[in-house]
This record gives sequence, structure tokens and C-alpha cells, in this order.
Amino acid sequence: MAYGLILAQVVLAAGLIVVGGMVEGYGYGLSLGTRWPYTRNIVALAFGGDPEAWHRIIATLLGLNALAIVALRPGGLAWTGLGLIVFTALLGMATLFVLAGKAPSPLQGLHGLLAYSTLFTYLLMLTHGPGLGFYLATGVPLHSFLLVIFMGGMVTGQRGFGKAIGVFTWPRSLAQWVWVVHGLAVLLFLLTLAYETPTNNVALLFLLGQVGLGFLTFQAINASAERPGVLVPFHQLFSVGIAIALFYHLQVPVPWLG
Repeated sequence: MAYGLILAQVVLAAGLIVVGGMVEGYGYGLSLGTRWPYTRNIVALAFGGDPEAWHRIIATLLGLNALAIVALRPGGLAWTGLGLIVFTALLGMATLFVLAGKAPSPLQGLHGLLAYSTLFTYLLMLTHGPGLGFYLATGVPLHSFLLVIFMGGMVTGQRGFGKAIGVFTWPRSLAQWVWVVHGLAVLLFLLTLAYETPTNNVALLFLLGQVGLGFLTFQAINASAERPGVLVPFHQLFSVGIAIALFYHLQVPVPWLG
């Protein structure tokens, strides 16, 4: 039973990240205001197509499931997962104020780091791995990956709700500078994975696809800042794919990737 709950946590944690992309992509970031948790008619709103309502429902299920796992299989990783979910929820409230322009954008980046740390925690539980701290400290590609995640959250937080980044040759605004640093972090991660091929060549393939999606997403945000569309959740889906590929060191026989 505990194994099934842990597997469910992996699915919920990954799904929460992708649904978060849907919230941004379809302009629902502040659809429920800055109050959290929001309970009035939230189920009806979810089935009415509000991804922010689904985002909060999944987050609640993630927390309740974490409590059940602590009860059934108490241990360091179980408590780590529960703690991360609590802190991620608290920062989830903070990101609402980031979108509203009332809190600094690094909070959005930190929220992303905690979300992926939660995913890694339950993957470690699923595979009877080491503690999260040891895993993160010894996984070299993870360092540049997490930097990309942090800067990606910063990009979202810096542009706020319904604001374009703007087309530029040389960055003129803070949002554009943050986007440039995000791009440099992606380049560092790309070089790290290229150096490690073929150990993580599936992650490299996902990243190459994500780079293309990233440029398309940049254009979509500038064309329709409030509702850039489906590219945003697909961008997040590729990030989740990279995280899982890194965790399992997935490889496929691709001659030109080693």
C-alpha cells in the first residue's frame, strides 16, 4: 500500500508542475485571488475548467498523501517530503503576491526549486535511494538543472501577471536580463549534459527539444502576454521529462550523441 501511495506522490508532484504551467499559459494565475487555500466552489471551478483550482486541489491531495506515507512508512525521506510540501505551499501563496507585483520574483524561483525537490524526494523513496541532501550534493548535472529551474521561475515572477518580456537585441529591462541569465543557465546545463553523454542522453534530447520550445514560448508570451497558451505547460512537461531522465540516467542508442 505504501508503495502505491509513493508512486501516486510522484505522479501528483509531476502533475502539479505541469498544471502550474497550464495556470500560467492560460492566464489563470490570479483567478482565485491571493487567498490560499481557496475552498468556496473550488471543485465546481475545477470542473468548469479553471486550472488554478486544479492546481490547489492537487496540492491538497499531495499534502494529505504525504501524511499517510509518514504514518505508514515513517523515515527521513517521508518527513522530508512532507516538509517540502508544506514549504512549497507557503511559497505558493507567496507566488500569488509575486504575480500581483507585491513580492520579489526570487520567491517564484524558489517555489520551482521546492516543487522539483519534492518530486526527487518521492522518486528516491520509490527506489529506496539515499537522503535528498546527499542525492542533490552528489548529482552534478542536477546543479545546473536546478539553476535553470530557479531562473525559469524568476522569468515568470519578473514579468508578473499578463506582462510581456519584450523583443530585444540588447536587454533593457530587468525582465529581459533575467531571461538572458536563464538562457545562460540553459547553455551551462546543455554543455554539462553534452560532456556526460551517453550517461544522460535522454535528458539531453529532452533539453534540445525544450530549447526550441523555450524560444517559441518567448514569442508566444510577447504575442499574448496574458494567455501565451499550450506551449507553457509543454515547456514544463519537458522539464519534468528531463528530471525523470536525469534521475534514472536514461539512455537510448543515438550514434551522434555517443
